[in-house]
Amino acid sequence: VQLVESGGGLVQEGGSLRLSCTVTGFSSDDHNVAWFRQAPGKEREGVSSISISGGATYYVSSVKGRFTISMDNAKRTVYLQMNNLRAEDTAIYYCAADPENWRLLPSLYRYWGQGTQVTVSS
Repeated sequence: VQLVESGGGLVQEGGSLRLSCTVTGFSSDDHNVAWFRQAPGKEREGVSSISISGGATYYVSSVKGRFTISMDNAKRTVYLQMNNLRAEDTAIYYCAADPENWRLLPSLYRYWGQGTQVTVSS
């Protein structure tokens, strides 16, 4: 299984970015993909997850109403649309996948991408 993220960058507060995560190697749609982030000096935290087979989505409270997770099954890609970005959203964003788990706990995910930097300037 491989995950490749893209789409990070530098944006001003209030701006938007869309992250992409292309997932290959699963034999079926019966898995979940999540986005995590890690800011300097802080623990990795869950942001959002989506069930590839059912489409159910989950968000951490700090991003609800601002971030939207979605998927394009034909492209095997999961997106994280981030709007109204704040300085505290600055972090390295990782996507992760697991055949069973959907909860936003990093220790439960088996497969990880390399990460993409998101920097929000104030």
